[in-house]
Amino acid sequence: MTSESEILPSPLPTLIAKAIAEAGGWVGFDRFMQMALYQPGLGYYSGGLPKIGAMPEGGSDFVTAPELSPLFGEMLAVQVAEALEQTGTREVWEFGAGTGALAAQLLGALPDAVERYTIIDLSGDLRARQQARLAPWGSKVRWLDRLPDTFEGVVVGNELLDAMPVHAVAWRESGIFERGVGIGPAGFAWVERPATGELLARAQALAAECTIPPAGYMSEIGLAAPAWVASWGPILEQGALLLLDYGFPRQEFYHPQRGGGTLMCHYRHHAHPDPFHLPGLTDITAHVDFTAAAEAGFAAGLEVLGYTAQGQFLMNAGLLDCLASLAPGSSEYFKAAAMVQKLVQPHEMGELFKVIAL
Repeated sequence: MTSESEILPSPLPTLIAKAIAEAGGWVGFDRFMQMALYQPGLGYYSGGLPKIGAMPEGGSDFVTAPELSPLFGEMLAVQVAEALEQTGTREVWEFGAGTGALAAQLLGALPDAVERYTIIDLSGDLRARQQARLAPWGSKVRWLDRLPDTFEGVVVGNELLDAMPVHAVAWRESGIFERGVGIGPAGFAWVERPATGELLARAQALAAECTIPPAGYMSEIGLAAPAWVASWGPILEQGALLLLDYGFPRQEFYHPQRGGGTLMCHYRHHAHPDPFHLPGLTDITAHVDFTAAAEAGFAAGLEVLGYTAQGQFLMNAGLLDCLASLAPGSSEYFKAAAMVQKLVQPHEMGELFKVIAL
């Protein structure tokens, strides 16, 4: 149920409208998404409202895998430990750490393997939740605001790339257009302009590589996420990036039948397609083109170590053995088994979510 405070006028739409006016009546969707999610003090991730949790009654909008079951972090810890051991490093950096659930699970599973755990998160209120949750680990955990100049260790990002701004694109009979945001009679509205520069080149390359229908096909092109992956090329001296998110390899991402794109919004555990609904209160995401992430990393000097669906990744890490260690027939076992189903079943998170290691 929407509370009164949530439906009161917010200054964020006014700020976005002002930005659109100052830009001549149009901004790219990436700019709109950036402001809606990260405008200081007002954006979805930079504001103070609850976001992540299992129940909408608590004000949350969605739940992540670490919130579903501690087994998720325990299985990821198996891979983290292997990477730390192989490189002889003892540092872990997590980006977009949510409520701190995954950090707590990794620290609990790797008490001796991790010497220092660093978190970078743009959300002030989520940082506060993380600090409260991770207080038992004291000075082992720290929070920073920027990437390191050089790094040896393991980088973890769970549902990180999907929250990075994307460009919206339409392939039409008359050409390739960037779908941006203007002001219509009812508020924010889609407005298309001819694509230019890097975005046009990328859209043309996709049309040549994938089976994109010549007219009426809409999707997203993420430039920020591959750029973030590539930024680790000169930074990561030894170690690994472990990124978990929902998405597809390129040929599946730009499948002919996926002609409406992958934009998804979440509000109070309800998914909806309208990114203009309640800016600052609604989460906006897009699926990840994992091929683009892998190519960007490879071009920057990183090696792709592996790529698989989340369900297979967790099974390979020993998830079923961990579940079997619980007392059969106990309430703990049945609860854990139900969450395991959500994590690994193809129709739940098991197939849609992927894991890539670089």
